[in-house]
Amino acid sequence: MTKELLTFLTLLGFCMGAFGQSKSKLPVSKDQIEENLERMLNNIRNNYIYLPDKDIDLNCIKEQYSQRIENLASRDDLILFFEFLLDEFYDSHLILNTNINSSYRLYAPVYSKTENGKTIITSVWQSQINNLKANLVGAEIIKFNGKLFGQVIDDFPTVCSDKTQDEVRNWIGNKVLSGRYNEPRILELKLPNGNNITVDLDDFKLKKSKSLLSSRKIGNIGLIRINNSLADHKLIAKFDKSLNAMLDTNGLIIDLRNTIDGGRCNVAEGIMGRFIEEKQKYQEISSHKKNSGQQPQDEPCMVVDPRGIQYTKPVIVLVGRWTGSMGEGIAMGFEGIGRAEVVGSEMRKLIGNMYGYSFGNLGFSYNISQEKTLHVNGTPREDYVPTHHIISTGIGGDMVLEKGIEIIEEAIDNHQ
Repeated sequence: MTKELLTFLTLLGFCMGAFGQSKSKLPVSKDQIEENLERMLNNIRNNYIYLPDKDIDLNCIKEQYSQRIENLASRDDLILFFEFLLDEFYDSHLILNTNINSSYRLYAPVYSKTENGKTIITSVWQSQINNLKANLVGAEIIKFNGKLFGQVIDDFPTVCSDKTQDEVRNWIGNKVLSGRYNEPRILELKLPNGNNITVDLDDFKLKKSKSLLSSRKIGNIGLIRINNSLADHKLIAKFDKSLNAMLDTNGLIIDLRNTIDGGRCNVAEGIMGRFIEEKQKYQEISSHKKNSGQQPQDEPCMVVDPRGIQYTKPVIVLVGRWTGSMGEGIAMGFEGIGRAEVVGSEMRKLIGNMYGYSFGNLGFSYNISQEKTLHVNGTPREDYVPTHHIISTGIGGDMVLEKGIEIIEEAIDNHQ
């Protein structure tokens, strides 16, 4: 066992001891936890389609996490136990369907890249932040809550994934920025101009929308923005109403930059169905084995049927780092059916089609990516890059929207 691994184990043991201070008791026996651990690892081994792509030793996980069962003393301990286990796979789609105050959030309002010993902020959720003042793009993260950022990555409570790998460090770095619900997220940054500033991520005021979508016209161009509602079946009727009011426009922009939580295939199909005249395949599903009998979190789907009055004018879809899961699927789907061009940065890269697995006696469940989702041209969703790829350089204006308007105006001229 390496010195680094021993350090990780010591830190995790300390954390587990601290978690044991919770007053809630364990809901099941230690033997039952061991059984659930074995069942989870078997489900991952047999059904997690990305397992061959992950540099993870399941025997390490079995050994290390089995040793921790004896120290679990509360339900909170138990939830963190399984949460950290899933984090070993550095996959933001592989999650528990519950959390506690000391759980890690699922995302942050900034996105970073860790490489060659440095972590640089490469994207900011500009379209969703109301009070963004400083340009953080290109800033190096020096410290997180007073600790050197590289050390915080090393201290992240996983013990079997190789934290020397860039892919693993990059994933953990963004998980750290997501932060725990009950802890601050204060960054010490070095800006590209050499100046140092301190930023509290929890000071950012994110836009809150009560409506499922918002719409407006920019001259003769319609703009429909989906407000993180792709899981709500009511969105289809709302979208129909907005689109019907824009049938006289010369072009349409659909903004998916606030679809962080993803959604459902039938909602996506309801939207895309308004833009085609015949049934079409909009994505591919790939599985290396037969369905295990589990129910999909999002029903597997590949084909969209036309419905309603067709919108036949040019369409642009806007995406960004906070376009997640089914939001990513719609963007690629629109391109796959030949009805839109996609403009923006790389998306959230949430991999696979999710299936839910229940612990049964524990009262919560978890998701496993059991199928791969691909563009109709065969590109895996996690590898997709927008046709019109925008690399953020700052916070002045809305580069993605401006580029979208430029492209659609050219398309309108060609369409007329």
